[in-house]
Amino acid sequence: MTTQTAPSPLPKGRAQLGQVLRGAGEVVSVDDVSGILNVERQVASKLLARWNGQGLVRRLRRGFYAPVPIAAFGQEQVLEDPWVVVPELFGPACIGGWSAAEHWGLTEQLFRSTCVLTARPIREKEQLIEGLPFTLKHVQPEVLFALRTVWRGSVRIDVSSPAKTIIDMLDDPAIGGGIRHVADCLAAYVEREDASGDDLLDIADRLGNRAVFKRLGFLAERLPGQRDLVEACHERLSRGTAKLDPSAPCPSLVTRWRLWVPPSWSREPA
Repeated sequence: MTTQTAPSPLPKGRAQLGQVLRGAGEVVSVDDVSGILNVERQVASKLLARWNGQGLVRRLRRGFYAPVPIAAFGQEQVLEDPWVVVPELFGPACIGGWSAAEHWGLTEQLFRSTCVLTARPIREKEQLIEGLPFTLKHVQPEVLFALRTVWRGSVRIDVSSPAKTIIDMLDDPAIGGGIRHVADCLAAYVEREDASGDDLLDIADRLGNRAVFKRLGFLAERLPGQRDLVEACHERLSRGTAKLDPSAPCPSLVTRWRLWVPPSWSREPA
């Protein structure tokens, strides 16, 4: 009769790591380790440093680590989905700009960097986390509205709604990849079954940047079937002027919209 040998117990450190990974999400923080293992933060920090040295976790930034899947041992990049780190590293935050436009099918253009709107103070707008590029825009907490929830594995992530994505990109064309791309996204948005001019106007009203109405009305006037939206934008014009794209030379003034535009945009719509 063959006697089966009981499996050897895991070393204490590996068992602790397993316990942490079961209780934490895609990103493990010092606070996670401290709470799950009921140890002081200093001890938790040392455990994470040890696991990092053993190649079991990878440091993302101070106090935050990503588990290393077995299949990723020895690889420079262990994160497959950059979105999963956003709540922990940048929250309160949402996926916005061109990344949200990609998610909602408003563009076929692919951007290498993930665009994040964050209410957390930031030192650098462009950051590299585990080889993955992020473009960050600091916003006030009250700007993080009109969000939709998506799940990436066990991680709950906020994404700006299609209408909010359009308005955010009109507020700051830089996070939309430039005004040409923003105009294309607006054209794609108005073709959606759930497109709503009222949603665009309500969100722009709440955001409070009156330049948005100049840009939205100017671009909507170049699209078919948007008369109501165009008139509503025109009724909301403020007295001053604005640039169609603040990052581009805009020498031509379109007086109807009180908008300075690049030469290629100065002709009246057909």
